[in-house]
Amino acid sequence: MNTPLTAATAATLAVLVLAGSAEARADQPQSTPKPGTSAAPAATEALDRFYRQDVLWGPCEAPALAKSGTECAKVTVPLDYAAPDGRTLSLAVSRIKATGPRTARRGIIQTNPGGPGGRGLDFPAMLRTKMTPQLAAAYDVIGMDTRGLGKSEPLDCGLNSLSWMRGTGFDRASFDRVAKQAIGDAAKCDAKYGDSLRHYSTRNIARDVDIVRGALRERKTSWFGQSYGTYLGAVYAQMFPGKVDRLVLDSALDPRKYGLATIQALGPANEKALDDLAAWAAPRDAVYHLGKTPAAVRATAEGLVRRAADRPIAIGGYRLDEQTLPFILFAMGTDDFDNKEYAAILRQLADAAAGKKVEPTERLAGLLAAAFRTGADETGTGPDYASQLAVLCADTTMPGDPESYRKTIERVRRTQPVFGPLVNAPMPCGWWKHKPHERRTEIDNTVPALQLQATGDTRTTYEQGLGMHKAMRGSKLVTVPVRTHAVFGYYPNACANKAVNDYLLTGNLPTADTTCERD
Repeated sequence: MNTPLTAATAATLAVLVLAGSAEARADQPQSTPKPGTSAAPAATEALDRFYRQDVLWGPCEAPALAKSGTECAKVTVPLDYAAPDGRTLSLAVSRIKATGPRTARRGIIQTNPGGPGGRGLDFPAMLRTKMTPQLAAAYDVIGMDTRGLGKSEPLDCGLNSLSWMRGTGFDRASFDRVAKQAIGDAAKCDAKYGDSLRHYSTRNIARDVDIVRGALRERKTSWFGQSYGTYLGAVYAQMFPGKVDRLVLDSALDPRKYGLATIQALGPANEKALDDLAAWAAPRDAVYHLGKTPAAVRATAEGLVRRAADRPIAIGGYRLDEQTLPFILFAMGTDDFDNKEYAAILRQLADAAAGKKVEPTERLAGLLAAAFRTGADETGTGPDYASQLAVLCADTTMPGDPESYRKTIERVRRTQPVFGPLVNAPMPCGWWKHKPHERRTEIDNTVPALQLQATGDTRTTYEQGLGMHKAMRGSKLVTVPVRTHAVFGYYPNACANKAVNDYLLTGNLPTADTTCERD
């Protein structure tokens, strides 16, 4: 879920004119509100102005986006769908137009790259590079910074980047510092944004996706989502099944476990990735000097965390302690091509811990910046994580008792010595003042979908993906036997790439679940 990948969502270009406002209203979701909450979004003419707005495309501000051929625009949505005449939000959307003539064009693919809290304006350009010429001719690819993120009126609670993604260390004092920060972060967001935070839910983001579809005069939309984007796509399909054309879910999470359980599942998966690295590095001890056996390599990694607790490791202008070092290790190992770089970074950390002067690699320098810096302009900093928290806390509830987190950490510490104290740390959502405004969407439908899932995924584990496959009963699963997170566009596998391109082009799903071979 919480990945350092780029961000994307999606909307579209329009050719078909919406067949009257009644069609848009017909798909407005109906749900039973919790006691004490206001009614579900009203299916009234009040939303017509959002569906009928004109979208004016122009050059994107970011030079890299403009150079890629991406266009940008703004779409207006209501902050509160139950009160559409109230405050509005301006969402940033992007588009790369279909390359073919109108006769070859099928429609739009809306997208989301993950998170929540992943910026999406640059995602269409990446996807386009992996599309066949026939597919590129058929679809406009749409990206979006979701509400409260990036160029879409970003939330900024004044949080340090990744302030809640901290290891709790080994003693009570370290744990208490992390818990205090989680409680403080929730208070900061409440003090600045108050009751409006409850409107940053996945259900409202799905409604935004549908507003974009309608504003682009599209009768239906296709969808490509990775990581959290698979959950958003599944929620959209559940709420607006009649508006879905073709649906691709790449590296899916289990919708029934979405929330704290999804985060906690990262622990065992990342411990296994560390074991894989240890098995790879041990025969290469002459190069990396991390240990001659897998157990010795693992002991090196675990020893670094303990050493950082006693004396923070000075490297690259930062000081890594037992709270920040586990995040650096967590960010590695997501891809089975990472072993060489993972081992090199461990060597640099070990050298720095021994007092040697180290110039961090480009990858390590970027991870250090992500772990420490603040600012509204860089992807992956404080505001992005405020957006991530806003979505998670508007969607789910989490324990508000520090002791429950501490007990879990002590229970898993033996089997998850490096990552257990990180992924089970106190979450600000436990102290979020404004609880979810609507019940979580139960995913249970037969909407056709193509799902890609890597067996070694350390972010949305294969078991998590099986949960999505079970909930999306019309889906066909393509298993990729590698360690990666986000397959299409990020991992070289011709079989998986062909499955996506063929399905989006023809609409034909595989006749049965299938497994690709490694390239």
